[in-house]
Amino acid sequence: MSRIGKQPVAITDDVKASFKGRVISIKGKLGELSWNVPAGISVAIEDGTIVVTCSSDEREVRSLHGLSRALIQNMMVGVSEGFAKTLFVQGVGYQAIIKGHSLLLNLGYSHPILFTPPEGISFAVPEAGKIIVSGIDKQLVGVVAAKIRSFRKPEPYKGKGIRYEGEQIKRKSGKSAVGAGGP
Repeated sequence: MSRIGKQPVAITDDVKASFKGRVISIKGKLGELSWNVPAGISVAIEDGTIVVTCSSDEREVRSLHGLSRALIQNMMVGVSEGFAKTLFVQGVGYQAIIKGHSLLLNLGYSHPILFTPPEGISFAVPEAGKIIVSGIDKQLVGVVAAKIRSFRKPEPYKGKGIRYEGEQIKRKSGKSAVGAGGP
């Protein structure tokens, strides 16, 4: 049995959870999320907690036990608090601007990039060079942040590009002159 899967998920006062068929739905102040529980995993809502159990001792079912519990926990946090990822744009002339609901990025290409978020995701640019991607679905927030980062990954020489908050870029030194003179 999974150590994480055995732990019950506490249902807070501002969250409502329901389980019908193979679908668990969690509704909170920020929105509603639902997820299809895989076969072999059982979910029970009892005494203000959600308990996840696995039906057999097969390897595939055991591997889904902890995952299922973690996904349900992430749904709980998402509908009550939400998730956010912070990105930094670094480079001369690189900028991020909110245009309606979309994000307009100038990243040194010959054209600007207009990125429209999927439903449930919002952008904020509180200061120059800082982008905050937020939403209630942890996985979707991560995917959108990774997509934005992929437009211009940070390069190791000057550090220009888009990076996550707290991400360390290994810097390389440029060309170094070994000796004076030519070949």
